[in-house]
Amino acid sequence: MPSPFAPTVLIGESFVGEGANAAHTNIVIGRKGGPVETAWATALATPSTGHVPFVTVVRPSVPVKPLTLFVNKAPAGGDMHQRATWGSAQAGLAQGIADALDEELIPAADADDLLIIAAVWVNPAVDDLDASFRNQRAAAYGAVRAAATGTPTVADVRAAAEEGPTNPFYTPTAEVLTR
Repeated sequence: MPSPFAPTVLIGESFVGEGANAAHTNIVIGRKGGPVETAWATALATPSTGHVPFVTVVRPSVPVKPLTLFVNKAPAGGDMHQRATWGSAQAGLAQGIADALDEELIPAADADDLLIIAAVWVNPAVDDLDASFRNQRAAAYGAVRAAATGTPTVADVRAAAEEGPTNPFYTPTAEVLTR
C-alpha cells in the first residue's frame, strides 16, 4: 500500500511577479490530527494586530479544499491593499490551490484530510488587482508544486548558492560575497 500524501508535513515556497504586484507565498501542508492542524487552529484563534488569519474561499461559503488558512505577512492597510489582501490575493490563493488539486499535485482523495497554511505577501503598494490575482495564483500553485515534489533539491540549493544569493530586494556584490 502506498504511503499517504503528506504523512507529516510538506513545505513549499514560490515568488512570482515583479514590483508592487508580486506575490510571495509560503505553504505548509499537513494532515488533520497532526502538527499542522494544531498550528492551523492556533493561528486562526489567535489573530494579532494587523494579522487576521482567515479561511480561504473560492466563493463566499465555499472554502477551497484542502482547507487553507490565509495568513497575511503585511498588515492590510489602505483601501487598495485591503482589496488586494481580502480580494485578489485570496482569490488567487484559492484558485492556485484548486489548480493544484485539479492537476493531482494534491490527491483529490486526500483533500478532506489535509490542511494548508499559506503565508502570503501582498505589497502595501499593490496597484493592480488583476496582476495581484495572477501572481498569487501562480505563486500558490508553485508553492504547492514545490511542497509536493520536494523541490528545490539540495543540489539546486548548492548550485544557486554557488552563483550567489539574490532576491527582489537585495543582491550582494562579488566583493561582499568574498569570504
